[in-house]
Amino acid sequence: MELMNYSVDPARIPAMSLPSESQVLPFAWPLPGQDPQDVRILVLDDQEIIRVQLKRILKRSGFTVLEAPDAQMALEILNREPVDLLLSDIQMPGMTGLDLMHALAHRIPDIAVIMVSGMDNLEMAMKCLHYGAYGYVLKPFKTSGILIAVANALRRRMLELEHRDREDILARKVREQTEEIRSSREEISYRLLSASEHRDNETGAHVRRIGLCAAEMARILGWDPAGVASIMAAAPMHDIGKIGVPDRILQKDGPLTDEEWIIMKTHTTMGANILRDSGVAFIQMGARIAASHHERFDGTGYPMGLIGTQIPLEARLTCLVDVYDALCSKRVYKHAWTEDEALGYLKEQQGKHFDPAILELFLDHYDAFRRILRDNPDQFAPEEIPLRGM
Repeated sequence: MELMNYSVDPARIPAMSLPSESQVLPFAWPLPGQDPQDVRILVLDDQEIIRVQLKRILKRSGFTVLEAPDAQMALEILNREPVDLLLSDIQMPGMTGLDLMHALAHRIPDIAVIMVSGMDNLEMAMKCLHYGAYGYVLKPFKTSGILIAVANALRRRMLELEHRDREDILARKVREQTEEIRSSREEISYRLLSASEHRDNETGAHVRRIGLCAAEMARILGWDPAGVASIMAAAPMHDIGKIGVPDRILQKDGPLTDEEWIIMKTHTTMGANILRDSGVAFIQMGARIAASHHERFDGTGYPMGLIGTQIPLEARLTCLVDVYDALCSKRVYKHAWTEDEALGYLKEQQGKHFDPAILELFLDHYDAFRRILRDNPDQFAPEEIPLRGM
């Protein structure tokens, strides 16, 4: 049997390129799409030999490395330029690594921190973790131990930054949606009112002021933001029932007859009927306000003759700010009362027309309501300005 002589030409064997530590990390890089050289690591140790050793390990793996011999210089570097990760010794003269980490707690996870120590001390390790350290490495360390700790810290930092960004985005979306809901509430309210506004002597600025003043009263009473927003949209709808009152009564120049006055009073129940049975909270509130904003605290109001706290709180608030605004506003049929005249009337009606506790709060915070009146004036065409002496 003849044996075949197989000879191999070494020149024909393809060259095998082994991974170089200076080119490839010995683990799966935890930050997809980012080059290690874009990661800046600050090495802090008072012993130069340790800094040299750590720098060599990290630079061979492609990281950009800075160094500091003490915590004070490290702080200066951190305040001067961006750093992704701090690799810090614990026991150092002056400010310790733990002191530094405590000072940097508010900057985590923007800066990830790994503590390096020559002490195998569980209590110290737990204290470092409590302050926010992402790792605790013991000296003498191995290359693999340092790189694994760095990889874990950077990946955790990445995840926490992503989580924070998602929370920021979510918070911004919530704010935007809340503002959209608030704007929608106001638009619905004013669109509901637009049909009746042109039939009444009241102006669009008046209805807006009622919403703003009622919301201010709600804030003073400590309502939550949702409740404040609801009454701001609901209070302007207090007179929506006037859409059902005949023009001959609503726009009559002179005083109403007893029969006409009975019909005028029905705007409260008509308004409640228009708004009732809604599944929307602020429209439900608007129905209660429309029904009860002409009730009086002493029980002499209409349509039900409710007394005191039988009157819904939102209606008691709207009643007060509606009367105040009506007194201080000029109309084609009257001049505005002076501030002293208006406040004098309100005080005279404390406990009669108005809830005394609510009126007291109104007077205590009167400057806020004066500003609302000043900043939202009525706009009249020249021919609509009331004549002196009318």
